[in-house]
Amino acid sequence: MKDNKDRISIQVGLSGYSFKVQADGNEHSSGWMNAERIFSTPELQKRYDEVEISVSTPKCGLVPEQFHSPENARAMLAEVASIGEDDVVDFIAVPQFAAVLLYSITVGGTLSRVITETVLKTDGTKSRPLPELYYILDHLSDIKDYNKILASYVDDYLYIAIAQGKSLLLCNSYHAPDFTTAEYFIFLTMKKLQLNPEMSSIYFRTPLNEEQELSLYRYFRSVEHI
Repeated sequence: MKDNKDRISIQVGLSGYSFKVQADGNEHSSGWMNAERIFSTPELQKRYDEVEISVSTPKCGLVPEQFHSPENARAMLAEVASIGEDDVVDFIAVPQFAAVLLYSITVGGTLSRVITETVLKTDGTKSRPLPELYYILDHLSDIKDYNKILASYVDDYLYIAIAQGKSLLLCNSYHAPDFTTAEYFIFLTMKKLQLNPEMSSIYFRTPLNEEQELSLYRYFRSVEHI
């Protein structure tokens, strides 16, 4: 850890949530947990210096900042995602890639709202829930490799971003009803970008079970968690 701040990173999906805690000089992860365990999990009853809440939603679109228009955000997102009448569309800047992420987190909204109200910062303020793709983009810089491959797999969706150095090559989500399909999309994107898995490490933000991790190890130099 670079400082003494206590942090919690929570990933929320339709099927539950997982979290990673850095506190008191220690770090640990939960694995995937059912929603009903929110009020009985000690880590969620504490306050932290930094609280990160990500929501699994494929309703995202990344646009260059020069093309972003707040009043047209909904129409622009509807061009790349299925947006319902009740979906609230929002956006957040991704300055490290000179882009803006348009999104709707209506999916999983109830669970994310409960977690937002439950897990507070040290000063009592709430954190803003943001889409998983935002945090994937935000944490790409934590990877020291030149080829940066960061993904999450939640609720039958693969979320992935790939960069070389400071240049973003890909940011997307794919419907993958099983992990074999998720792997297909991983290898498809790498083939299009002419990246060799055997020479690359892949990083995941969400928990992988032993079978999923071993399957990836057959192709990649290493499989890491971030």
